[in-house]
Amino acid sequence: MALNQAETTIRQNVVLAKKKRKKKFNFIPYIFLLPAVVLLSTFEYLPTLNAFYYSFTEYHILAPAEWVGMENYRTMMQDDKFWKALGNSMKYFLITVPMIVILPLFLAILVNRKIKGINFFRLIYYLPVVTAMVAVAIMWKYLYHPSGLVNAFLDGIGINAETNWLLNTKTAIPAVSILEAWKAMGFYMLIYLAGLQAVSKELIEAAKIDGASPLRILWHVYLPQLRPVFAVTLVMATLGTVQMFTSIYIMTGGGPLDSTMSLPLYIYQKAFVQLDMGYATAMGIVLWVILMILTVINYKISRGGHSVQ
Repeated sequence: MALNQAETTIRQNVVLAKKKRKKKFNFIPYIFLLPAVVLLSTFEYLPTLNAFYYSFTEYHILAPAEWVGMENYRTMMQDDKFWKALGNSMKYFLITVPMIVILPLFLAILVNRKIKGINFFRLIYYLPVVTAMVAVAIMWKYLYHPSGLVNAFLDGIGINAETNWLLNTKTAIPAVSILEAWKAMGFYMLIYLAGLQAVSKELIEAAKIDGASPLRILWHVYLPQLRPVFAVTLVMATLGTVQMFTSIYIMTGGGPLDSTMSLPLYIYQKAFVQLDMGYATAMGIVLWVILMILTVINYKISRGGHSVQ
């Protein structure tokens, strides 16, 4: 009797499986996906493939592209200005990324308190993020002027610094980097703030009961649980810093003596000033490869070899 019931159940399952196979294919989800696929293909995937093609051509917009193979990349290897711009981009990376990865954490800890008016301070810290970079860069350009507020402040504390920070080859890159870090801190502060509010309150209370100092709580409780947040901020900071363009374009234009010229700015000059699209595209491909390598390295380091939970 039990055997017959088992056979009947098996037959029913087989019949149901056959019916499921015969069920018509559902096109509706793919119809909803179609607009996104078309837009991504038109404005991202096809232009990316075209960029790879044009990087192997000599293309000056007014004339048809002419295939030159690896000539653009060979020229790049011998282009002193390219190496200068690449080196400057790495300097921006080394100066700016530590500031926008570390300092916003302390800002987040500062505003992660239930005190009166804390939302106002969060708004003030975030305000530079939503302000246009062009406006911010113009404002900071005046701040760095020899008669600007930066020198006035230094004079007020007894430091004689009558210099134009943006016309000094030694101070121009740090000056622009400070602007970039200042503008981005509010954004990364919110990311850290979300991470801090997800930290286990039981662990914090247990550490306080055990007599741990605030520094030990930060090091042994907060930081281990913020590892995924560090991974995100480090990757985003890297991508944003290596692609710095607007602040440099507005404040220095790449000068003095190309000392602040970044790779994106040099690509812009080649493409839209000199109309050398083939060479500019080749540099763009190199920049893309550099970004991918830095992203992978940063992600591996920030994860510490473990999967992000």
